Amino acid sequence: MTSGEADPGTVRPGGRTARVREAVLRAAGDALAEGGLSGLDLADVARRAEVGKTTVYRRWGTPAGLVADLLADMAEQSLPRTETGTLLGDLRANARLVRRTLADPRQGALFKAVIAAATCDAPTATALHRFYETRVEEWAPCVQQAVERGEVPQTTDPHEVIRAVSAPLYYRLLTTGAPLDEALADRAAEAAAAAARAGVFTTAARSR
Repeated sequence: MTSGEADPGTVRPGGRTARVREAVLRAAGDALAEGGLSGLDLADVARRAEVGKTTVYRRWGTPAGLVADLLADMAEQSLPRTETGTLLGDLRANARLVRRTLADPRQGALFKAVIAAATCDAPTATALHRFYETRVEEWAPCVQQAVERGEVPQTTDPHEVIRAVSAPLYYRLLTTGAPLDEALADRAAEAAAAAARAGVFTTAARSR
């Protein structure tokens, strides 16, 4: 997936409602990173965020509702795609953004917790799928631009190319303790670009 993801520590302007939401979502992210979904308690989040419990219960209702809003906020606040003028350059920018997010101690732990929760909690899975759909949609135009430049075949599926970029990064995050370094991100981008140029992600390839 993809992703590109929210920059840690982003601060956004707004009124009291926006400040409360920001504080609660940051507290929820901290709690998720520390204890997973099973450790996400609305009263504890309210205490961490220094807001009233009633506010948290009334607005978010359940831990799953809180996770859904957290993921929506992360998708909204993620950095926009980079346009370098070449497919490889764009995919490398995407891969490095994903790597930077997943390598961050807090963000990496948060994604692990949410992915684990999504395997057994349907609302969390729905929220996670929506997050990745948003991020893939953000980056897919760089592949369409490559189609228009003649870098890849006309029937290339932009969404599949973007998913292929981040897949190796998530695989390493979830299956090994090895570091997520920039070299890995660059290899993932190079592999996805080479596969796209070879027609791996075309409509014809999917039908075989």
